[in-house]
Amino acid sequence: MSRPAKWFVLLAALLAPVSLQAQAQAQGTPLPVDSAVRVGTLPNGLRYYVRKNAEPRARAELRLVVNAGSVLEDESQHGLAHFIEHMAFNGTKNFPKQELVKYLESIGMRFGADLNAYTSFDETEYQLQVPTDSGKFLEQGVQILEDWAHGQVFDRTEIEKERGEVIEEWRLGQGADERMRRQYFPVLLRGSRYAERIPIGDTLTLRTFQPAELERFYRDWYRPDLMAVIAVGDFDPDRVEALLREHFGELRAPAGERPRPVYQVPDHAESLVSITRDQEATGTLVQVLYKRPVEPQGTEEAYRRSLLETLHSAMLNVRLAALPHQAAPPFIGA
Repeated sequence: MSRPAKWFVLLAALLAPVSLQAQAQAQGTPLPVDSAVRVGTLPNGLRYYVRKNAEPRARAELRLVVNAGSVLEDESQHGLAHFIEHMAFNGTKNFPKQELVKYLESIGMRFGADLNAYTSFDETEYQLQVPTDSGKFLEQGVQILEDWAHGQVFDRTEIEKERGEVIEEWRLGQGADERMRRQYFPVLLRGSRYAERIPIGDTLTLRTFQPAELERFYRDWYRPDLMAVIAVGDFDPDRVEALLREHFGELRAPAGERPRPVYQVPDHAESLVSITRDQEATGTLVQVLYKRPVEPQGTEEAYRRSLLETLHSAMLNVRLAALPHQAAPPFIGA
C-alpha cells in the first residue's frame, strides 16, 4: 500500500464547564509520602527530597528541578530558557568553561547518559549521576547542582559559540512533523501563551539576543523558592541532607522578585479544526483531542482515579492494537 504524500490532523475540543487550569486544588485524603523519602523545605523556600537506595551499588542520582521554562520568557527572550540549560555545561563559578564535563568524564561519567538536562514549557531539569564510593564525588556532585542553581557564568565567548549549537539543534528539528506542529499548535492551544513559547525558540532571537537578556531570565527565575533538589542513591541520607542544607541554605531570591504566573489554556464553545499537510510527511494521521479541566492531584481519591484512567486506556489500546491484524484492517495503527 503506497503511503499518501499528505498528512491531515483533526483536532476537536470538547467544551469544558470551566476554564482549564494549570493547577487544581486537591481535596480529599492526602496521599501519604513514602516513609523512606525525606522531604524538607529550607527557609529560603527550596525543597529537597532524599532517599537511600542501595541499587545500583555506589551510585547516586541527583536532580535540580527549576519551576521555570519557556512559558515565562518575555518577548525578547524566545528560546533563552533552553539556551541557559545549554550554558550550564559551558562554565560555572567552580568549573570554568569545559572543566565541568572534563571533571565528570574523569570520574567515569558520560555526557548524555549520566549528565544531561532538558527544558520544557513549565520546567527545566538538570540530571547528574555520580559515584558514591568516594566521599568527594558526592560532595562535588552537590556542588555542581549548586553552581547550576546560582553560579552559572555567562561568558560572552561561550555564548557566541553556543548560538551555533542551539541553532543547529533547531535546524535538525525542522522536519515535516515540526513544520506541521507549528501550524496546529496555535489551534490546539488557542488563546494560550503556550502556543507562543515553543521551548526551542526562534532563530531571529537566537541569533540576535543580547547576553543581558539571558542573564535577566536566569536572575528572575532561577531562585530558591522555584527550585527542588532530589537525591536518590547508595549513600548516608543524614550526610546528604546536611550537604543540601550547607550548599543551598544561603541562596537568596533577587530583589524585586517577579511573581511566577500560571498560564491557562482557555476552553471554547465550538470545536476547533486544523488540517495540516507537508510534502515530506510519510503518512496520514487523524487525531481527536478532548480538552478537560485539570483534575486535583495528591490525594487518595485522585490516585484511584488515575489508576482507573490508566487501566481504561491500556485496555482500549490492546483492543485497537488487535484490529490491524485482521484480514481487512480498518486502519494501519491506532
